[in-house]
Amino acid sequence: RRLVEMPGSAPLMSLHSAYTRLPERLFARVEPTPVSAPALVRLNRPLALQLGLDSDMLESPAGVEVLSGNRLPENSEPLAMAYAGHQFGNFVPSLGDGRAILLGEVRDHSGILRDLQLKGAGRTPFSRMGDGRAGLPSVMREYLASEAMAGLGIPSQRALALTTTGEPVYREEVEPGALLTRVASSHVRFGTFQYFLYRGDPEALRALADHVVERHYPDLSEHPDGKARWLALLERVTARTADLVADWMLVGFIHGVMNTDNMSIVGETIDFGPFGFMDSYHPETVFSSIDQGGRYAFNQQPGIAGWNLARFAETLLPLMKEGEEGEDELVESAQQALKAFGPRFSSRYQAGLLRKLGLERAREGDPELAGELLSLMAQQGADYTLAFRRLSALRAGDTGEDEPLRELFAEPRALDAWLERWRARLEEESAGDAARRRAMEAVNPAFVLRNHHAQRVIDAAVRDRDFAPFHELVEVLGSPFEDQPGREHWSRPPRPEEVVPYTTCGT
Repeated sequence: RRLVEMPGSAPLMSLHSAYTRLPERLFARVEPTPVSAPALVRLNRPLALQLGLDSDMLESPAGVEVLSGNRLPENSEPLAMAYAGHQFGNFVPSLGDGRAILLGEVRDHSGILRDLQLKGAGRTPFSRMGDGRAGLPSVMREYLASEAMAGLGIPSQRALALTTTGEPVYREEVEPGALLTRVASSHVRFGTFQYFLYRGDPEALRALADHVVERHYPDLSEHPDGKARWLALLERVTARTADLVADWMLVGFIHGVMNTDNMSIVGETIDFGPFGFMDSYHPETVFSSIDQGGRYAFNQQPGIAGWNLARFAETLLPLMKEGEEGEDELVESAQQALKAFGPRFSSRYQAGLLRKLGLERAREGDPELAGELLSLMAQQGADYTLAFRRLSALRAGDTGEDEPLRELFAEPRALDAWLERWRARLEEESAGDAARRRAMEAVNPAFVLRNHHAQRVIDAAVRDRDFAPFHELVEVLGSPFEDQPGREHWSRPPRPEEVVPYTTCGT
């Protein structure tokens, strides 16, 4: 099944396979299961260009064979990664890639290796009772979410291609089968480390940690081997995770399933499942239908991230033990590193909130000003994205244009006193009105991926085989901070009958 190139032609895609150089108990070698009638729905040509791939060749019949898993790229050594994870707080010692197969790594134009993975590629040794396939609805949602996050400037996995298989999958209903070709800096998770800690396998744990440092944090190799290096790794992962969660919350995003097996070691958004961007703001919003206790609610995300980091820190303790310190001293050192999460998150989140309000430098009372607006939004059912976007359009000294913002609140007069305080605060800023408004529009998106819009394009594709709405929405989400005349309908909140209260991961 190796891809055969025409004589004298360049390989369609040549991959590296660094992960296969690790001990084989870190993964299972498995090839994608061929599909009967692959058809390319969308290729992310800008991303292909970044990766140094030829879009025309990828759109050719040979390219579609690769994107569907029917043929393998040059030098591909496909595998399914092993990992464990805490799922809703309960430890599951053996999870792994049950429907995703890593084809290898491709080096982008910056010289950075990026994982290339097929999701929905068939059964693996980690599939348990699953079929290893993916339905078109979940693949479309993940494609949209990946590109929405990238458009917002938030570290995320990317979607390279969406391909249909010509075969059905069976979930609550029969769905068209589909494959997602996705790209990430890494698919190593907190749960990957947990897998080998649980098994008492220090050799594999050390090989995995060395791989992570060599590929993702090479500067840490300068630290002496042992405690200093692994504490530095913990500090780096903690900082990236804090930044990521703050960025999520600033755009109203709820991951929905922050299990340790869904947390990336490099601080990227991965494994979109029951996610959502809030419409009406409320800090306790939940999108996962199985999250009855609100463990992964919007306002719980910082605490859960800190809890997950503590579980990751536990996996590094055996590596730190190579020195002479005792268990208590090592735990104390790890706890001190973890304590940096709270201040790092708060600093980034509060600074981001002030930018959303058009404030350049923090002054006394600014956090309270931001908090009062969020409280009003929660009490009055205001749309999170539109409230900040419409606030961006207001003039500092003119109340005549306030109505579009006020109408988002159930009782508009409740906002007036806050707007008066906000305008008084703007008088202390040095930036002119036009510059301040441009700066606010650069951080307050006009468009996010709303659940009802995602459902609309999925319905059109599944029921009518009409992918035009999907293509248009992808284009809109690629430039979320621009107004995009003629496409305003994609910014519209749901009517009551359009609300999608819960989402699923499609397994």
